[in-house]
Amino acid sequence: MSLKEHFEIPVRYKQWSFGLMAVGAVSLIIGFFLYANGTEGQRAHFWSALLQNSVYFLLTVNAAMFFFTATTLAMGGWTLSFRRVTEAISACVPLIGGITFVIMMIIVFGNKHYVYEWLNKDLVNKDEILSGKRGFLNPTFFTIWTILSIGLWTILGMKMRSISREIDNGPLSVEEGKKYIYKNTVWSALYIVWFALTVASTVPWLWLMSLNAHWFSTMYSWYTFGSSFVSGVALMTLFVIYMKNQGYLEYTNAEHLHDLGKFQFAFSIFWTYLWFSQFMLIWYANISEETVYFRPRFLGPYQGIFYLNLIINFLAPLLIYMTRSAKRNYSTLVFMSVALLFGHWLDFYQMVFGSTSPNEVPMNLFDFGIAAGFVGLIIWKTGDAMSRYPLLQKNHPFFKESIIHHT
Repeated sequence: MSLKEHFEIPVRYKQWSFGLMAVGAVSLIIGFFLYANGTEGQRAHFWSALLQNSVYFLLTVNAAMFFFTATTLAMGGWTLSFRRVTEAISACVPLIGGITFVIMMIIVFGNKHYVYEWLNKDLVNKDEILSGKRGFLNPTFFTIWTILSIGLWTILGMKMRSISREIDNGPLSVEEGKKYIYKNTVWSALYIVWFALTVASTVPWLWLMSLNAHWFSTMYSWYTFGSSFVSGVALMTLFVIYMKNQGYLEYTNAEHLHDLGKFQFAFSIFWTYLWFSQFMLIWYANISEETVYFRPRFLGPYQGIFYLNLIINFLAPLLIYMTRSAKRNYSTLVFMSVALLFGHWLDFYQMVFGSTSPNEVPMNLFDFGIAAGFVGLIIWKTGDAMSRYPLLQKNHPFFKESIIHHT
């Protein structure tokens, strides 16, 4: 069988990516003139939209590297038939991370306190709770930790991708194979540790939870991780199916897609468990400093998004992915992957805007235009990364495991 090992970017693929990026650029320009210099509410809308989209898509593409490293530590050879797709998605982290960093620095050093209330020094001095958190809720700490987080995601991700390409030139001996697996395991472990210290703990606190600095939840970071990981797996699934439809990834079959569907199903349940646990405990205790977060979401203007979020991200995957055949059907996988990407985008929307604009839902075409721009960037960068290197890791010691994979 003649294998198609090198991805040639189709013209239509480029057109879609550049078209979506153009939509994002136009939306940014129009939004700047309409909102950036308007009322405080309009300015909050502008910067909140940029923050929400950049953080959501950054954590989504970063989830691809988490998937890559986690399966490496688990000695999971089944992913090797499509691992280069996963690596290509993770190559978006430096690009999206750089954009996210710029947006955050403009918000923080532009003293946009209508986004982060802890930027208002007068308010912090008068408020006992905000004053008690100034040790870490300050521009200096925020900047340093953001640089470290995005910087090490980028560096460790680049290292993992470079290790992956080391075996493209020829087969390994038994001893070389052992050393290669050991090196992969060590660097994957380093990434997982840093991921745990950032995405699974500190980053959601700083970037998102501090939008409402009077409120806190010990489950917030895990909730954010669950949301972004489901999105990351959905994005990987879409790219794998696209590549299959283009005649690539010949060794990837229904067994692999079934497992990607199972990941979506399982972590949708995991996300729902965290959603319910966080909400139920706060609702049951009914303490005012805790319920303040859910008041605009559960009873206020975000009520519709609150329930739609649960329908798309829990009920839909629960009912549709329940059967074995659904997780092996291309059309079902594409539909659910798109639905989950949109559903968790809505989740991040209510997480951000429910804090910065609690009295209204300002959603309009501007928000979707910015999202389209980020989608275009991801499509373009992923395609570019896939086209640079062979799509198959034929010389990997575990590659046979992926070929004979059965679930």
